[in-house]
Amino acid sequence: ASFLLLCFRTCLIKALIFSQLLQPVMTQPSTITQPNFVLLVADDLGIGDVGCYGNDTIRTPNIDRLAREGVKLTQHISAAPLCTPSRAAFLTGRYPIRSGMDAINNYRVIFWNGGSGGLPPNETTFAKILQQQGYSTGLIGKWHLGVNCEHRNDHCHHPLNHGFDYFYGMPFTLISDCQTTEEPEMDRAFRKKLWLYTQIIALATLTTALGRLTGLISVHWKTVTCLALFSLLFFVSWFSSYGFVRYWNCIIMRNHEVTEQPMVTERTTSIILRESISFIERNKHKPFLLFLSFLHSHTPLLTTEKFLGKSSHGLYGDNVEEMDWMVGHVLDAIDKEGLTKNTLVYFASDHGGWLERQESKRQLGGWNGIYRGGKAMGGWEGGIRVPGIFRWPGVLPAGTVINEPTSLMDIYPTVVHLAGGVVPQDRVIDGRDLMPLLQGTVEHSAHRFLFHYCGTHLHAVRWHQKDSGAIWKAHYMTPNFHPLGSGACYDRGFCPCFGEGVTCHDPPLLFDLSRDPSETQPLSADTEPLFDTVIERIGSAIEEHRRTLTPVPQQLSLNNVIWKPWLQPCCGTFPFCWCDKEGNN
Repeated sequence: ASFLLLCFRTCLIKALIFSQLLQPVMTQPSTITQPNFVLLVADDLGIGDVGCYGNDTIRTPNIDRLAREGVKLTQHISAAPLCTPSRAAFLTGRYPIRSGMDAINNYRVIFWNGGSGGLPPNETTFAKILQQQGYSTGLIGKWHLGVNCEHRNDHCHHPLNHGFDYFYGMPFTLISDCQTTEEPEMDRAFRKKLWLYTQIIALATLTTALGRLTGLISVHWKTVTCLALFSLLFFVSWFSSYGFVRYWNCIIMRNHEVTEQPMVTERTTSIILRESISFIERNKHKPFLLFLSFLHSHTPLLTTEKFLGKSSHGLYGDNVEEMDWMVGHVLDAIDKEGLTKNTLVYFASDHGGWLERQESKRQLGGWNGIYRGGKAMGGWEGGIRVPGIFRWPGVLPAGTVINEPTSLMDIYPTVVHLAGGVVPQDRVIDGRDLMPLLQGTVEHSAHRFLFHYCGTHLHAVRWHQKDSGAIWKAHYMTPNFHPLGSGACYDRGFCPCFGEGVTCHDPPLLFDLSRDPSETQPLSADTEPLFDTVIERIGSAIEEHRRTLTPVPQQLSLNNVIWKPWLQPCCGTFPFCWCDKEGNN
């Protein structure tokens, strides 16, 4: 009996030891360690253009599906009201003024592929950190953060120098100049002035020459020759850039190689979708980051024939519905590869819709719903409040709506922490990790104050007073709308950040967005007992914020934004730059 008991004990101990050895192996696969990230960012899309944010005429079933299956943010704020600074903030988690990506002048975005400004090489994007964590990182679509610094092939601002393993798309942005059937968009008023000055100089030269020939004017032929040469040089100096915008700016690159110059707009949408799905398929066996930066819904609103005339909102609505169709195909690719439960999908717009963008009676810009203002306006909600949707089945609660202030800059620490990385400790990171808020483990956003810049000018500040639920917003500068009360700057095409086109407010205009999200009823000391207290507290926050700013090179200075021939990406021998490698031509 004792022998049998001893055998039983020995077998039991061996079984327990064996089960303990097996346990880690059995439980490890159920733990998600590094999720995939698919970041979908629209261009110039208004918050009022999406079904789940209240639009009942433009059909966006796939974006709406994301909201049903995930978390919708109702107060998602862009760090800037224009493409270049907003995207710089998105990628770095920092206000663009910290990296020199906000303008001190009226050139508020990257203007040329051949300019020297761009996202500085010393900035650390979330793509770079994820790359170090073993992720495959890809950017498909729009970049608009510069290409070169000192010579044509240094690629110092290029996506591949900022943490992306793969890039396919436009290093610039889509503009109407890219389509020969559209009116020129880039620097339209300035180009008209240059053409007028050229005609005046040419007329003066011709008059002088005729006067010399007829003897009516006593002038040396040497003077006439110099005047003619000056006229020619003046024309060449500006026409060499503005006369070939389509060739210099409307190009497609694959990594460092220019593949279309100029781009063939008829097939751009299909190739961008194909590249996005291909990236997912190629990287399904390892963690990946896909940043799909749509060219939709920026003018000239490239839309395939399948969607033309299908919406109730003309070409703009057609374009938005096509983008939603693209979102659906990307989601289908994720589902097909069995990656849905291990992929965080995010959808947003880089800033608000462009109210002033019109041609004749056609409205080519977006709609910002109940919110005042639009693109280029740094303070008003319509320029900076955008859609914000997260989906991660099994991790984020489906059908959730969060009304707390959040920022596009929050994507930075959120994806870095989920990937197992660490945010840089040698600089200020303005974004906050959103996961506790998205999962419902905290009630309030980590943001107390958000600073709303227009260029380098601070136009407004938002204070989330969490104990009371109030969301105060103080406007120190606002653009002057024209016509008066129209809600936009239709006389300029863009609202300015400073000068005669803005009004400074002292005391500032104060709104409580929790009661007045449309910013229609400014408060005063007579109507709001806390007026002076709120203004004083926001003023202290501004002083604290400004103490964290350090001088940096201005990437959008006039010298950096002008076209430099020696920096122009070219698929041939400059200036003979044209090719179609996608079409094997």
